[in-house]
Amino acid sequence: MREPSLGFGLGLRTDHYQHIIEHQPDIDWFEALSENYMVEGGKPKHFLHQIREHYPLVLHGVSLSIGSTDPLNQDYLKALDALIKEVEPRWVSDHLCWTGVSGTNTHDLMPLPYTDEALQHVAERITRVQDYLKRPLLIENVSSYVNYEASVTEEWEFYNAVVERADCLMLLDVNNVYVSARNHSFDAITYLNSINPARVQQIHLAGHTDNVDYVIDTHDHDVCDDVWSLYRQAVRLFGPVSTMIERDDNIPPFEDLEAELNIAKAHAADVLSNPEPV
Repeated sequence: MREPSLGFGLGLRTDHYQHIIEHQPDIDWFEALSENYMVEGGKPKHFLHQIREHYPLVLHGVSLSIGSTDPLNQDYLKALDALIKEVEPRWVSDHLCWTGVSGTNTHDLMPLPYTDEALQHVAERITRVQDYLKRPLLIENVSSYVNYEASVTEEWEFYNAVVERADCLMLLDVNNVYVSARNHSFDAITYLNSINPARVQQIHLAGHTDNVDYVIDTHDHDVCDDVWSLYRQAVRLFGPVSTMIERDDNIPPFEDLEAELNIAKAHAADVLSNPEPV
């Protein structure tokens, strides 16, 4: 079901365009935020094409709003499809969430109720998007801070059911699993153990803000030790999976992110060379 691993990548950020072009660092691939390049021309598109000449790319969206009750945004899909044809990414991803209602974009990734009705609704919409784009979609689990009283199952059960019914793939965000586990007091290992390895195409790692009583997925810190431990379990369970680090604020020099990515490489290599019980 899933494609072979691309190795270890980073999120492509404007702060690092020039460094990447001038130094061509030893990074396996980059993930570009779709919405930043769904325009005609401009400097971001210019840099994207230059980087695309030397590295595999994947596209990652934040505005598909696959879980919304609004109609799918055909203008958005048309622009995304044009970008896909232009840069030929290895794959395309977005989130298991809704981002707006009644035509208003909240610019946030809102969780879904884990109900049969929501499952059917979101799986049908993923199928329609895949049919339009003529390719599988990767769906990412989001961090969450509230629960719905209407939910009848656990998040990981819902996530598995969605990708099976829609016949899509997973972008498993290990940091989001940790954040939600802390916020909702569930066992993050139970979450990982429940995931179908055949569906996991990509892994996200990131930092967060820990306020003791709650955790916020801010992407402005280094990956913490607890998330590294979860990542090791993910490697035990899923084997070599394309892995990247996201950093969206408090962005350090490229070399610092490269060093952090080397930590991910070291953890993966250690687990794969010294198999442990899962």
